[in-house]
Amino acid sequence: MPGFTLNMAVDTLLKKEFDVYRAKGEPHPLMKENGVDAVPFQHKDLDIWRENFKGMQYHHKPTNLLITGAVDDVWQTPTDELIIVDYKATSTGEEITLNGKWKEAYKRQMEIYQWLFRQNGFKVQDTGYFVYVNARKDLPSFDGHLHFNIHLLAHPGDSSWVEPAIVAAKQCLIGDDLPESNMECEFCAYRRESRKYDG
Repeated sequence: MPGFTLNMAVDTLLKKEFDVYRAKGEPHPLMKENGVDAVPFQHKDLDIWRENFKGMQYHHKPTNLLITGAVDDVWQTPTDELIIVDYKATSTGEEITLNGKWKEAYKRQMEIYQWLFRQNGFKVQDTGYFVYVNARKDLPSFDGHLHFNIHLLAHPGDSSWVEPAIVAAKQCLIGDDLPESNMECEFCAYRRESRKYDG
C-alpha cells in the first residue's frame, strides 16, 4: 500500500524534537504537562530500534521466528523502568481517543513493542503512551504550514497475548489447512476480486 509520507514527516520531526531533550537528559514539556515522571531514554542502540526492518529484535526459539518492531520512542522513569511511546498523526474534527477499529491495532502494536523490550531484558512499564497529533482544519488559510494540537494518551498495555499469537501464527504458516476467509481482510478481498479475472 502507498506510504503515509506526511505521517512519516511528522514522526521524523517529533523524533528530532524529543532527541533535543534526550541529549539534555531533561523531560519534554509534554511530559511535564501530563505529569509523566520520565525523560527520553538514552541508549546507543536507539537509532537501530527505530529503523524499519531492523528495530528491536527477539529470536523466539520455540517457533524459530525472529520477531521485530521499530519503535518511535522510549522514555525512562527515575526507577529505570522503560515506557514505550508511539507517535500517531491524523487530521480530524472528532475527539482524539484510543477507541475504534484502527486504534485496537495501534494498541496491539505497542504491546508487541513492550513484549520485545521485556524479552531483551529491560524493565518495562505496563502503561505506554501515544503522542497523538491532530492537524487543524479550522484555520483561515494554509500559508505553507500545518498546525497541530498535541495529545498524550495513556494505554495500559497487556502483552500476555503476544507469545500465544506467535505460536498460533507459526502453526498457521506450517499447517496444511488455509485459514477461513474474512470479509474484513483486504488481502482476502483482493483474492476474491482477482478470481473474477482468472482464466
